[in-house]
Amino acid sequence: MTAALDGGGAHGLDEELRKALEAILLVVEEPVSEVTLAQVLEASTEAVRETLVELREDWVDQGRGFVLREVAGGWRLYTDPGAAAYVERFVLHGKSGRLSQASLETLAIVAYLQPITRARISEIRGVEADGAVRSLVSRGLVEEVGREATAGQPLLYATTPSFLERLGLSDLSQLPGLPELSPGGPLPDEPAPGRYKSARREMDALGTEGDA
Repeated sequence: MTAALDGGGAHGLDEELRKALEAILLVVEEPVSEVTLAQVLEASTEAVRETLVELREDWVDQGRGFVLREVAGGWRLYTDPGAAAYVERFVLHGKSGRLSQASLETLAIVAYLQPITRARISEIRGVEADGAVRSLVSRGLVEEVGREATAGQPLLYATTPSFLERLGLSDLSQLPGLPELSPGGPLPDEPAPGRYKSARREMDALGTEGDA
């Protein structure tokens, strides 16, 4: 079978290999690696990768409603971004599959500060995070990855490969950078006892001037 799938065909690649890859990509539920595909098809990894790259380019050129992406260490078919509105209308018709604001905030905290405990998430958000964490775990976006070496050994949470897959990322280094929120320069002096209220009024006044 190796010889059959490593031979030449259209565009210099074997048509049987193209057909086999297309069929597998239609049924996989998560990104599949080139090594796995090569082993299953008894083809070389180089031939598999070359064919995958060609398929990706061909489908883009043909304007198909799906695209082939290399994410999370493997390859998988996705709907074309240009058809997102139609897909969303179909999938979410009659129900809401969107994450709540609390879940989105919690997911962002986990993504950038992982591994992290629920207590730390709650501290950052200022509200209890148990419900949001459970929701994210049930959706397969967050998972338990161990325990913190502190009193009580609380559970640590991190994002899953499914999180990367859904965002179309290869790894966490591709997450967008956080904006710089800290003001420049040295910190102001601590107000003297009894001066906190007047300092607050001064800050409010500065904010009003800035709005003007």
